[in-house]
Amino acid sequence: MPSRTQYLSDIDRSHVWHPFTQMQDYVSSNPIIIERGEGVYLYDTDGNRYLDAFSSVWCNVHGHRVPAIDEAIHEQLDQIGHSTLLGLGNVPSIELASKLVNITPEGLNHVFYSDSGATAVEVAIKIAYQYWQQREDPRPQKTKFLHIASSYHGDTVGTVSVGGIDLFHKAYGPLLFETLAVPAPHPYRCSFCSEAIECNQGCTQALEETLERHGDTIAAFVVEPLVQAAGGMLVHPPGYLAKAAELCRDHEVLLIVDEVATGFGRTGRMFACDHEDVSPDLLCLGKGMTGGYLPVAATLASSPVYEAFLGDYEEQKTFFHGHTFTGNPIGCAAALASIDLMFESNLLDEVQSRIDHTAARLKELADHPYVGDVRQLGLIAAIELVANKASRRPYDWKSRIGVQICDIARERGVLMRPLGNTIVLMPPLVISTEQIDEALDVTFDAIDQVVGAA
Repeated sequence: MPSRTQYLSDIDRSHVWHPFTQMQDYVSSNPIIIERGEGVYLYDTDGNRYLDAFSSVWCNVHGHRVPAIDEAIHEQLDQIGHSTLLGLGNVPSIELASKLVNITPEGLNHVFYSDSGATAVEVAIKIAYQYWQQREDPRPQKTKFLHIASSYHGDTVGTVSVGGIDLFHKAYGPLLFETLAVPAPHPYRCSFCSEAIECNQGCTQALEETLERHGDTIAAFVVEPLVQAAGGMLVHPPGYLAKAAELCRDHEVLLIVDEVATGFGRTGRMFACDHEDVSPDLLCLGKGMTGGYLPVAATLASSPVYEAFLGDYEEQKTFFHGHTFTGNPIGCAAALASIDLMFESNLLDEVQSRIDHTAARLKELADHPYVGDVRQLGLIAAIELVANKASRRPYDWKSRIGVQICDIARERGVLMRPLGNTIVLMPPLVISTEQIDEALDVTFDAIDQVVGAA
């Protein structure tokens, strides 16, 4: 008679197709089956404990089994589980929209709900395209989208089109629409300032030149603010976002900011835009909005963008887009509870000492012979491993350096996922300094075990 874990593992490997997972490897492994969570820890069906050092893919804010969020969900279940927003309203979605308008950058007054970060960006792309076709002074030639190389905005066809990671996107080339790309602001591997003592803002100049040449045909610039997440946790130089916003205004290009990964405290501020006082035309939210509980996302629009969709019925200016579970009441109730808890617990103040502690610990890697770059913003940290520190030569991706390190960490009770040769730590914001030490001690030891000791 197989154990419960074995029974579930057999079904899992036979029938569940996992995202971003090579299933040939997975079906020959002994998968972890998560059964419950408590605080920053996850527990599998055998009772083993794991520190959730990647926030269940960058979305958990307050830890698992949070009483305030649990209670809000239970209370909403006593009312109704779901009601459509197609021509109707529901209480939690209305209350959440008001809350989002109040806490996001000024001028974002209208909320369109969806169910994931990718759909939030997809919504923004379609809104931006339609806006130029039907505003009072139409600019029908503005149909192209500009994005940053090595960016990632999701896996729908529209978001893949404005992405730039070949490993994820190359296979779908024939499905995608044509876009324009500008170089990624990547201080460690910057082609503009590789020989300079300090950043020369060459990436900003490249953006400016592209907008000068093509601004008349560009509908919007899509950007992950301050940190390109799946691209390797690339931290942009200070001022890049603010300058991009200024250039977009100068060239009449809408600015779409994708805060799916950076929003709700990840960078030490409520939103990454707050660091540089940027108010975009469209703001995309997801992941941490519900505290990591439920799939709710939102695209916030400025009033000028929203008003381009107003008109008589026969004008057909309606935004013909929607999702079955748009504005789901249970998800919106969870989001309201999570946001309220952030303020009630002074989380953004409390997290600062954890950010500082993480920074101090990461300095221990400064002289490691196989650590090329350490990047951090808020509680987002990345350790890029290199085969040669002097030349910055990367390891061949086939060597699976990042995978090996994360596998060892998992065996020692810390869950992470690598981005190629880059190890990422993005824990829940409530993690203690002792738990940060637990995660980093295991990570440092795993690095030494795989690539050699410092």
